[in-house]
Amino acid sequence: MSREIPPYPEGHDLLAGKGVVVTAAAGTGIGFATAKRCAEEGARVVISDHHERRLGEAADAIAAEVGDRPHTIVCDVTDDAAVQALVDGAAAHLDGIDVMVNNAGLGGEVDLVDMTDDQWSVVLDVTLNGTFRTTRAALRHMLPRGHGVIVNNASVLGWRAQRGQAHYAAAKAGVMALTRCAAIEAAAVGVRVNAVAPSLATHPFLSKVMADGLLEELEAKEAFGRGATTWEVANVIVFLASDYSSYMTGETVAVSSQHP
Repeated sequence: MSREIPPYPEGHDLLAGKGVVVTAAAGTGIGFATAKRCAEEGARVVISDHHERRLGEAADAIAAEVGDRPHTIVCDVTDDAAVQALVDGAAAHLDGIDVMVNNAGLGGEVDLVDMTDDQWSVVLDVTLNGTFRTTRAALRHMLPRGHGVIVNNASVLGWRAQRGQAHYAAAKAGVMALTRCAAIEAAAVGVRVNAVAPSLATHPFLSKVMADGLLEELEAKEAFGRGATTWEVANVIVFLASDYSSYMTGETVAVSSQHP
């Protein structure tokens, strides 16, 4: 079992010239890593988040490492007017959206018997309903143009059981089903819709939101003895966004090394 992280890959212009939007890109998670990888692959990038200050900091960090500062638009995915403003603003800035990465999600840990209606609803509203709103807005932009790619962030918990995650797992299973149905509706005009399902993507703040010992327990289940880096998940998102996955739609790709 190897815990060694492979070298960070160089860009190969897989998204050269494409206009990409990434939601929930502030902070240190998958969204930020995806926005950075897309920029490194030649894309023109717009990032959004509902944390305005952290969104600006993320844009500055990408500019420092890649050179070009992504355009920023504050967006709360629970607000449909804000979602539409994001798509309209990004489309205007990019002269059309080629790729929409719907990364926004919210988790938590509470047993079902102790879960309140509010705890259930807030996770579903951000994670599933938010993905529905951003997917719908992106499709309304892409379908008349006759091309585009949507990549949704799901989770292996859409397939697997984990205690305390009923709301999050239900939401992510919904994202998978939404992805399949949207893909069928969009296929006739060549718009593709896929999803990634990470098992465990580690970042500096993950341990702060998990129960003591849970992170180590989950890492031990992975074949490599560690979670994925956020950029390893982002690499798969880049693949699904690129022309290399031109025949794939309606698929959910697991980014996982977990034992059966």
